[in-house]
Amino acid sequence: MYCDRVNGRPESVPPGFLRLAGHPLRWRMLSQLARSDRQVRELTVLTGERQSLISYHLGQLRTGGLVSMHRSAADRRDAYYRIDLARCAELLAATGAALHPGLRLVPLPAEKLQASVRVLFLCTGNSARSQMAEALAEHLAGDTMTAASAGSHPKTLHPNAVRAMLEYGIDITGRQAKHVSTFSGQRFDYVVSLCDRVREVCPEFPGHPEMIHWSIPDPAGEGGSDAETYPAFRAVAADLHTRIGYLLGRLGHAGR
Repeated sequence: MYCDRVNGRPESVPPGFLRLAGHPLRWRMLSQLARSDRQVRELTVLTGERQSLISYHLGQLRTGGLVSMHRSAADRRDAYYRIDLARCAELLAATGAALHPGLRLVPLPAEKLQASVRVLFLCTGNSARSQMAEALAEHLAGDTMTAASAGSHPKTLHPNAVRAMLEYGIDITGRQAKHVSTFSGQRFDYVVSLCDRVREVCPEFPGHPEMIHWSIPDPAGEGGSDAETYPAFRAVAADLHTRIGYLLGRLGHAGR
């Protein structure tokens, strides 16, 4: 796309991703969202900017397809915003190629994680989301990560969670739901809450682990038969697979 001419030659316009993400405040907001899903008031505190300004720029990022929003399951008056890292990766690659074909981005391989990295995934029932996250983390990271999961109100493992994991070649049949108190006093490097409700009641853990929130709706929350809710379980599994993949990439590059 061209908008001006310099010395008789067309001058190219910077790609939309640069114009959108290159704004200093939007870049700070994206950096925060790359670590955890956030509410507007959290972004206000983290950036030190007024709420109206944060809301305006979130609207710009949503229009540009970099950020999405959904209502909190804990309080429908609140909303969580999340970054679409896969979309950002696509646009970054296209941005490099637009400047010069030789600048097409090639993903850096993540360094091997240290075996000491421990991650705890939490949701309300420990019957689906956190169980799938634990299994996927184990599968993707191998023996370089110790993953665990628990819930604030444990329930029986949902059969659709088992079925969804089988699509990834993972069998979680027979896994038991655990109460979060099971891990009281244990040290973790990261604690990832997958449920808006459990985030509000998440206990403190020794060693001050980094707290991450992924606002993922309960796939069984709308009710219905197992057959009717299975597409929601598949969607959650795909979302977790993507998020955990990016988390492992971040951990692998930490300290570079």
